[in-house]
Amino acid sequence: MPIEVGIWRLGAKPSKISVSTIDSEAKLEDTLAGDLSILSQHWMLIGRQVLTAYGKLIDMLAIDAEGNLIVIELKKNRTPREVVAQLLDYASWVQTLSYSDVSAIYSEKNPGKEFEEGFDDAFGISPPEKINQSHELVVVSSELDPSTERIIGYLADNYGVPINAVFFRYFHDEGRDYLARTWLIDPEEAERKSSKSASKKGSEPWNGRDFYISLGEGEHRTWADCQRYGFISGGQGKWYSQTLKLLFPGSRVFVNIPKTGYVGVGIVKEPAVPVKDFKVIVDGREIPILNAPVDAPNMAENANDLDLCEYLVRVEWIKTVPRSQAYWEKGLFAIQHTACRLTNRFTLERLTQHFGLDNQDVDLI
Repeated sequence: MPIEVGIWRLGAKPSKISVSTIDSEAKLEDTLAGDLSILSQHWMLIGRQVLTAYGKLIDMLAIDAEGNLIVIELKKNRTPREVVAQLLDYASWVQTLSYSDVSAIYSEKNPGKEFEEGFDDAFGISPPEKINQSHELVVVSSELDPSTERIIGYLADNYGVPINAVFFRYFHDEGRDYLARTWLIDPEEAERKSSKSASKKGSEPWNGRDFYISLGEGEHRTWADCQRYGFISGGQGKWYSQTLKLLFPGSRVFVNIPKTGYVGVGIVKEPAVPVKDFKVIVDGREIPILNAPVDAPNMAENANDLDLCEYLVRVEWIKTVPRSQAYWEKGLFAIQHTACRLTNRFTLERLTQHFGLDNQDVDLI
């Protein structure tokens, strides 16, 4: 059933804040285009009103750090059948786009700027060699009606169609405007449901939970510190820290030390934060990690620069081993990105067995 969002101002007697009317769907589109992080901090806008080969205009086309495309369509005053059919039509075209196609669209919509430059600005990394291995479809609306919910739920639950809906409410209170956002399906759950769909173009599905971590040891971080205080980290450049933002509380991480092997598995407890904001317990007291005894001599370098500083993610370890006991065998997954979704079934099976974990997550994929 449709979700109602309400906000109350607390006081001696709670007072409900009134819902404001949205002047137009264009206003909502302008708001999202001005800051796409309102929808997702992991997306970059490629362009608005993107012309397809069939003469239709996609409201907004975006891309994530892994190179997957996102088609965003405002419901406007169309029926659920019309907007969903339109999105599926767009998907049939979007799935054909090559790297050069996406680059050309971006350059057209962002004059004077190359796709690679925009991608680096947004994610701090270069685009992957292969992009558009998957795509997502998102319906944006000022309200969610029962028909839209039923259609989207049916497609996602029964056929793995990568489709979701998000609706917004405007609130006005004492001269200030507020925007509330609600997803029909939790984005992580939607990713898991759609990961088995044909749109993956041969790539292995993701179980919606597990991530690979590359922990490069050196002057800014050591595995011993990570074990002792319960964290993983990356930094000294956006390329190294940006992917840590993919991690969410409840996700599971498998830590690999490059050219050494896998040394631990744990559960993420908190999102990534700058090193200066990370606290640990020492002798029963909570103190900033920069005031704690650590092995990494330069962990504090660039601490006040949000682009260059080290970022830490709190982790509750399930099992860890010293680097001298790191596990490696031929064929295990390893790349340079600090964090990425772990979809390699062979690696997940081996790590599950090695660390003595429940193999239910392997069965999920």
